[in-house]
Amino acid sequence: MEGMSESENVSTMPEWEQRFRAPRVSLPDWAEDAPDRSLFVSNATGTYELYAWDRASGQQRQVTDRPNGTTDGVLTPDGEAIWWFSDTDGDEFGVWMRQPFGGGEDEPAAPGLAPSYPAGLAIGRDGSAVIGRSTDEEGTTIHRVPASGGGEAVEIYRHRESAGVGDLSYDGTLIALEHTEHGDAMHSALRVVRPDGSTVAELDDTEGGTKELGLAVLGFAPVAGDPRLLVGHQRRGRWEPMIWDPVAGTETALPVDLPGDVGAEWYPDGSALLIEHSFEARSELWRYEPGAAEPVRVETPAGTVSGATARPDGTVEYLWSSAAQPPVVRSTSGAVVLDPPGAKAPASVAVEDAWVEGPGGRIHALVQRPAGDGPFPTVFEIHGGPTWHDSDAFASGPAAWVDHGFAVVRVNYRGSTGYGRAWTDALKHRVGLIELEDIAAVRDWSVKSGLADPERLVLAGGSWGGYLTLLGLGTQPDAWALGLAAVPVADYVTAYHDEMEALKAMDRTLLGGTPEEVPERFEASSPLTYVDAVRAPVYISAGVNDPRCPIRQVENYVDRLAARGAVHEVYRYDAGHGSLVVEERIKQVRLELEFALRHLGGGDVLGA
Repeated sequence: MEGMSESENVSTMPEWEQRFRAPRVSLPDWAEDAPDRSLFVSNATGTYELYAWDRASGQQRQVTDRPNGTTDGVLTPDGEAIWWFSDTDGDEFGVWMRQPFGGGEDEPAAPGLAPSYPAGLAIGRDGSAVIGRSTDEEGTTIHRVPASGGGEAVEIYRHRESAGVGDLSYDGTLIALEHTEHGDAMHSALRVVRPDGSTVAELDDTEGGTKELGLAVLGFAPVAGDPRLLVGHQRRGRWEPMIWDPVAGTETALPVDLPGDVGAEWYPDGSALLIEHSFEARSELWRYEPGAAEPVRVETPAGTVSGATARPDGTVEYLWSSAAQPPVVRSTSGAVVLDPPGAKAPASVAVEDAWVEGPGGRIHALVQRPAGDGPFPTVFEIHGGPTWHDSDAFASGPAAWVDHGFAVVRVNYRGSTGYGRAWTDALKHRVGLIELEDIAAVRDWSVKSGLADPERLVLAGGSWGGYLTLLGLGTQPDAWALGLAAVPVADYVTAYHDEMEALKAMDRTLLGGTPEEVPERFEASSPLTYVDAVRAPVYISAGVNDPRCPIRQVENYVDRLAARGAVHEVYRYDAGHGSLVVEERIKQVRLELEFALRHLGGGDVLGA
C-alpha cells in the first residue's frame, strides 16, 4: 500500500472498511441568537471530534483533538463559546470545558465543580449555566453557575436517585428538571424551579411511583416572556407531546394522532412545533401550529430521520439515512446542508420487515439478505439499550456481515421503543429472559422460512445486546453456533456494584431492588449463572475504562470460561463503552469477522 494515493487506497479497500472510514457528520447544532454559528461532530480525522462551522464565511474548524475522541458539546446562545465535556479515555467522568468559538485556549467552564458523570446542561443568555452532576457518593446534584467571573457555583438540587437538567427558559428565570425521586428510573417526573432552587411547579404522572407513566422535558418556548414548556408524556400508551405552563398551571393537549412514538421541538419563533414521528422502525417529520386541527407533513424520503431542527427561515434540516443508503444532512429547501469531503460510503442492501408472533405479541424484525439463495449463515445483531430500537437506518456493522455472505436479523424485542409504552415496559423483573423469548421466536421463524441455516446461527450485540448474547448462549446453548459480545454485562451482581450511579438506579427499577434485596432475580438474569452451560465459541470485547459495563465483571465471566477450557477469545481495548476511533472500530469488526469465519467456515475476511 506504500506509495499509493489516498483515493487509490480507499478504492482497493473492502467495501465494509470503506463504510467505516467514509467521512460523516452529525446534524449541526446552532446558536439560538447567532444561527450562522454551528457545531457538529465528524470523523474526518479518523476520530470523532467536535467542529465549529461559521455558515456566513463557510469556515470550519476542529474544536477538540483527543486520543479517544469527543462528542459532547454545546454552543452558548450567543454563539461566542463552545462547552465540551472532557473525560479520561472514554470513562464518561470529567468536567465541562469552554473554548471561544473562533478558537483559543480551553478553560474549565465551572472551575469550582469537581469531576462527575454528566447529568444535563443548560446555558443562559446572561452567561450563566445550570449543570447536572452524578457521582457514586452524592447521587445527583444540580448547580447554578453564575456568568463568567460572577462567583461560585451554587447547589440548587440534591437527591440520591437519578435526575437531570432539562432546560432553561428564554429569560433564565425558570429551570426544568427531570427526576426519579419516586424510585422508578424508567419514568421521570418534572419539577420547574427558580434559579435559587425553589419550586415553581411539579408534574408527576407516576403519582409518587404508583403508576408507570413517564414525562420528558422537550424544551421551553424560545421567545421572551413565554414560560410554556413542551413536554413528552405517556398518558395514551405512547410518547407524545403536550404544552405545560408551569406558571399558570395549565396543560394543553395536542391533536397529533399518529401511531408510534411522537417527539417535538419548537420552531425558533415559537409559532409551531416540529414533530418527529417514529413508527415501526421508520421515522418522518410533521409541522404543527398550535390551534390547528392536525399537523402537516414535512416531506422526507422513506427511511430514518435521526435528528431534525427548524431554522429561523422556516426550513428544516435533518439527518437522514436508510439501511441501503448512507447518512446525509438534508434541508427541506432541497439542499445538502453539510457534505464532508472524501469518498462516500458504499451503499448496502435494503431491509425487509418480518412480523413474528411471539409470547408477548407480534415482534418486528429487520432482515438484510446477501446475494444468492438461502439458507444463509445468519447473525442476530441485538441492539443495546434496552430502551432503544433498530431502525431502517444505515449501519456499517450489519452491512459488513452482509458483504461476507451472512444474513442479518435485528429484533425489536420487548423493551424496545417505538411500539408503545406497554412493549417498552414489559421486561421488568424477568430481565433478559423476556427479550430472549422474543429473539428465540424470530430465530425459529428465520429457520422455518428458509432464511437461516440452523447450524450457523450467530448471536451478537453490544452493550445490552452483548449482555443478551452471553445470557442467550447460556440459557439457549443448543440454539446458537457462535456468540459475539461487545462491552457486555456478564456478571450482573458485580456489574451493579461497579457501574455508574445512574445505571444502578435503572437496574433497581428493572429488577425491583438491589442484589441484596432481590438476589434471586439478579441470579436468574445474570449470564454468569449459566456460564458453565455455554457450548458455542464466544468472542468478547471490552473497554477497560467502561463505566457502564465495567471490566471487572467481564473478567469474572472470562475466568469461568477459561477454568473449564471453553472456546473463547477476549479483546480488551483502552477506551470506555465503545470507541470513537475509526481504526479501532474497524479492528474490532475485523476480529469478530475472523472469529466467526474461523469457527463457521467461510473464507478470508481480509480479502472479502
